[in-house]
Amino acid sequence: MSYKAPLNDMLFDIKHLACIDQVAQMPGFEDAGFETARAVLEECAKFNEEVLSPLNWEGDKNPSNWKDGVVTTSPGFKEAFKQYVDGGWQGLQHPADFGGQGLPKTIGAACGEMLNSANMSFALCPLLSDGAIEALLTAGSDDLKAVYLEKLVSGEWTGTMNLTEPQAGSDLAAVRSRAEPQPDGTYKVFGTKIFITYGEHDMAENIVHLVLARVTGAPEGVKGISLFVVPKFLVKADGSLGARNDVHCVSIEHKLGIKASPTAVLQYGDHGGAAGYLVGEENRGLEYMFIMMNAARYAVGVQGIAIAERAYQKAVTFARDRVQSRPVDGSIQAGAPIIHHPDVKRMLMTMRAYIEGCRAMASVAAAAYDAAHHHPDAEVRRQNQAFYEFMVPLVKGYSTEMSQEVTSLGVQVHGGMGYIEETGAAQYYRDARILTIYEGTTAIQANDLVGRKTARDGGQTAKGIARQIEVTEAGLIQQGSVNAVAVAKRLKAARLAFVDVVEFVAGNSKASPNAVFAGSVPYLMLAGNLVAGWQLARSLLVAQDELARGVDTAFMQAKVTTARFYADHLLTKAPGLRDSIVEGAASVTALVLNAF
Repeated sequence: MSYKAPLNDMLFDIKHLACIDQVAQMPGFEDAGFETARAVLEECAKFNEEVLSPLNWEGDKNPSNWKDGVVTTSPGFKEAFKQYVDGGWQGLQHPADFGGQGLPKTIGAACGEMLNSANMSFALCPLLSDGAIEALLTAGSDDLKAVYLEKLVSGEWTGTMNLTEPQAGSDLAAVRSRAEPQPDGTYKVFGTKIFITYGEHDMAENIVHLVLARVTGAPEGVKGISLFVVPKFLVKADGSLGARNDVHCVSIEHKLGIKASPTAVLQYGDHGGAAGYLVGEENRGLEYMFIMMNAARYAVGVQGIAIAERAYQKAVTFARDRVQSRPVDGSIQAGAPIIHHPDVKRMLMTMRAYIEGCRAMASVAAAAYDAAHHHPDAEVRRQNQAFYEFMVPLVKGYSTEMSQEVTSLGVQVHGGMGYIEETGAAQYYRDARILTIYEGTTAIQANDLVGRKTARDGGQTAKGIARQIEVTEAGLIQQGSVNAVAVAKRLKAARLAFVDVVEFVAGNSKASPNAVFAGSVPYLMLAGNLVAGWQLARSLLVAQDELARGVDTAFMQAKVTTARFYADHLLTKAPGLRDSIVEGAASVTALVLNAF
């Protein structure tokens, strides 16, 4: 099935929830209002629908392959990547000073969703380049920026993030790769890095690896880790490519999904040491790498929304075409398309509501990022930075967990045909499965939400968000329609549950850490559910006003219906999660280890 970008919903969020015309009033974004957003998204949709989407199934059947250290990507990928680069898509939201278009993240995030819906395996390459660009913009020296940024922003070169190692997993304190200082100010890098997305490929002439390693004599643990640029090919003084560096791909992984994306094992220094260039200061590498990780975590959350959207579209098409059984209400006397059956409608509505809620949440978070970096008022920047940082684990954790349920429902809607690879539904299910794992598992996102985002400030940021939600509740009550009042009731119950959990987390994280962290993932699920539901409640208010004016009535009525469904069927989970977190911690840890 071909992919059709959900432009109407994206543009609704960008205009009414993320308030793009307010973003366009910030310095540097003056030309990035709603009409620009519409034009960019329409062009992006055309590229993804026509060029990348047709390659998605082909990439699953014919994955990237490795032979004698060389990785050949799936058929069509190399040519499509050239079109991607020629179209300027890599530089969409990167600074014009380095050849980018300098558009806000509010627009870039929507384009990222389309890219991942069309072809998630392909999209992973530019995703990692985005993270490398962000890290160099923030911590790179002027010399490093001059050598690497323009090529990365254009897409002529691609970037990677080299964190983990065979013995380390997510525990980066266990990193053993080492870097030996050289008299000329460079370093020789040695070690093995695993799970390196697009660590080797044939789509670009150079690959810029950002590598965590320990300088000789550095302290143990995370405080002794430094960050290095290690290019596949060394760069000459005139900017042209020189000799091959001492970094080699020794294998690629055989995976459940995203098969067209080469996940490499990279070996550094087997032939004397790979030339590396320090980013920032020694022993601050993890701090810099978190810049890449936060960019990637948000982007992976968008991937969850994207793959869920693709699964939803396929499920809807199948449900409209598949004829099976008479409807239970007798409205059709013969076999009917299964979309007439109530449980199929329930599954499709669940998929739709989750996707629209998470898309709205991600769009609002992107606008906060833009304000945090570009608003002229320092206090407004600070408030938006706090809000965005709180949103990152929600966008990453909740949206990717959502994608597991939605892609599974996509298979279920297909029935037995969904279990057959040829129908294509299973690919989305398999592709989605990695999203809750890479760039930090859901538990790692939840630990971040508990420790850095809630306990550290005594829950003040979380309570501030709850106060904003309360304002929306008042708006719903004032609007007064049956749907608005019903959504307000559910939203209030979810908010109160959230506030109870925030108090529990902030009040017990030091005295009873096991009790708090036993409920960390449920807390993340509650918070993500609430914020997504809040954004759909805001959507309902906008849609009711637009309906009163007779604007796009079919779309706006569907938006109201989806918000009501979310409130009735998904927000209602929040009080139960509250009970399991606040009152159920003891049963999580009660069983003696030998009994497992």
